[in-house]
Amino acid sequence: MSNQQDQGKDQGINSKDFMIGSLIGGIVGASMALLFAPKTGKEFRNDLNQGANYVKDRAYEWKDIAYEKGSEWKDYARDNYSQLSQNVSEKSQELGDKVKETSKSIQDKFNKEDDPEETAEEVAQAIEEVSQQIENNNNKDN
Repeated sequence: MSNQQDQGKDQGINSKDFMIGSLIGGIVGASMALLFAPKTGKEFRNDLNQGANYVKDRAYEWKDIAYEKGSEWKDYARDNYSQLSQNVSEKSQELGDKVKETSKSIQDKFNKEDDPEETAEEVAQAIEEVSQQIENNNNKDN
């Protein structure tokens, strides 16, 4: 699982670096082409202005995409957090109820005036049942 996460991080970093490199490369390439092209000053300024507008438009597009992706990830994290919080709350409530039931059962068994060996055996059995239920709940969650 960690390997997949590392690959995802590497891909995200590489994509980001590629986009930045492409943007800078495009600016430098366009500037160099304009500088070395045989044009008049007016044509050169017009081409330079068009290039700058193109770069500005692309930057706004990337900003919008980044904002959209950030909103998607925020919503995804919020949904997962609320679901995880609800699951933890439910499981802790179940575990608390089981502990209360077992505690009451053990107290009831100690309050009886039965054979001590039989009472100890019943208590051990109740503890074993609770531990198996907890283990089963943990296995279901995983």
